[in-house]
Amino acid sequence: MGALAITATVALAGCSTMPTSGPASSYVRAGQTDPESVHYALVRLTADTERVLVRNSRRIDRVFTDRRGPPEIRFGIGDTVSVTLFESMAGGLFTPTEAGTRQGNYVTLPNQAVNYKGNITVPYGGSIRAAGRTPEEVQNAIVKSLQDRAIEPQAVVALVDQKATSISVLGEVGTPARLPASASGERLLDIITRAGGPKNPGFDTWVTLERDGRQGTAPFGSLLSQPANNIFVRPQDTVYVFTQPQTFLAMGASGQQGQFSFGAWRLTLAEAMAKAGGLKDDHADPGSVFIYRGEPREVAKQLGVDCTRYSGPLVPVIYILDLRDPGGYFIATEFEMRNKDVIFASNATSVEATKFMTYLRLIIGTVSDPIVAGIDAYTLKGLANGSISGATTIVTSSR
Repeated sequence: MGALAITATVALAGCSTMPTSGPASSYVRAGQTDPESVHYALVRLTADTERVLVRNSRRIDRVFTDRRGPPEIRFGIGDTVSVTLFESMAGGLFTPTEAGTRQGNYVTLPNQAVNYKGNITVPYGGSIRAAGRTPEEVQNAIVKSLQDRAIEPQAVVALVDQKATSISVLGEVGTPARLPASASGERLLDIITRAGGPKNPGFDTWVTLERDGRQGTAPFGSLLSQPANNIFVRPQDTVYVFTQPQTFLAMGASGQQGQFSFGAWRLTLAEAMAKAGGLKDDHADPGSVFIYRGEPREVAKQLGVDCTRYSGPLVPVIYILDLRDPGGYFIATEFEMRNKDVIFASNATSVEATKFMTYLRLIIGTVSDPIVAGIDAYTLKGLANGSISGATTIVTSSR
């Protein structure tokens, strides 16, 4: 009876007292059971889930969808311009009569900067609006202002020093600088190359493009492997190149536990599990592989999560991958890991049962050992005193 009572008591408390590396699969799937705990959402990894994540992956071309080519270079405040004025013959406004009639009667004005009002000054023409205009538009405005004074005037306007239409390239590049925008157009890789290229052209290098208050970030490697990310830069853009090591954590019944580096600009779940030694064949439940991640609210909504109980910008999500399903491996080869993701492989139910039985035997042994020792001592004493016959057999233990 004593052993049965001990067994029943241990059975009631066994689940909460067994040593383990994390929550049991049933606990995770049960959802929120402790009101004091962090709320989380459960999302099963399927082909539909993967499509939602791909649509929201970190790509610059998803933030900046303008596919137009390079913009026209327009003058801006601070730019230095040159103006050359032509007349068809001498004796006009800018060429004296004694110069004679010759092709190319012209005068070049001193270089001048576009002032804070956005204007330049032309003799006898007054203030000419330059900011926001192309060279051709400024030339036409000058000709119009002089047509009643000069002899068939013509004008040539050129950009001497480009200040307003520049692109800033910052961070871990050879020569961080503000670079003038090229009229022929440049893409992200072109402007980074002009700045000396990335100092660390490895898989941990990232590129952020900021434009009009919006930001898009992508791995440097994706500019090469996914050409859609290599978009045209525009005046006033800021390009920031930086290094950010990407790591993930593997816990539970994986071959190895710890923190692992991506070792590539893109890492899939299948590759991450392989880096961690796969699943332990004698411990893991392949149907209960969990990935812990914080997803933006808009992404969580697309995944079908009810976000009303989450107040922050990130929603804690636990993805469930079932590798008992052969198709689960295809999902794992497409699911893209993110920095600081946590992979937890749950123990199989049989492992927990084995732990419990081992623990139960330890408890029963701890209680019965003193009893067995007492019976053995009593038996030895009886034999020594002759009160127990040597032919008498006493069963003291079933061990």
